[in-house]
Amino acid sequence: MNTEFHEEQYTPAVPAATWPSVDLAAFDADFSAAPEESSEDSVPDGKYQARVEGLEIVRAKSSGNPMLKWKLRIVGPHHIGRMLWRNSVLSIPENMKWVKKDLLTVGLRLEKFSDLPQHLGEVVGVIVEVTKSTKNERENIFFNKRVQTEDAPAGVADASDVLPF
Repeated sequence: MNTEFHEEQYTPAVPAATWPSVDLAAFDADFSAAPEESSEDSVPDGKYQARVEGLEIVRAKSSGNPMLKWKLRIVGPHHIGRMLWRNSVLSIPENMKWVKKDLLTVGLRLEKFSDLPQHLGEVVGVIVEVTKSTKNERENIFFNKRVQTEDAPAGVADASDVLPF
């Protein structure tokens, strides 16, 4: 099957003359204000605050080994809105100490690792300080500390920090 794209062969499914009339002018200011960052641009190395948007147990595409896949959205201090991913392959025994550290950093303490699937959603919304580091073209994301959750006041690690006793 030939999947090569040739512009001269492209015909839109619906001719432009029949497209619904949509006034895009209302979006001009937002479009102009949006940063000009390409999706191909990598987030520079450094420290960021990032919100956990998801944690999944998946299989690595290359090896098929199980791994944890963290989806992190930067909330500050710069590159706000950009995404970072942290993958931890579970079949490598040496990785388990990092997996445990990451889970504890986001406030998830497990009796047994096999309990993780029932707790994946509990980490969503947690804000952590991370460090992005690139070495030999390999990007790594390290969890430094928990900063807060979305429902806690800024600077408060969790709701228990605001109790007077």
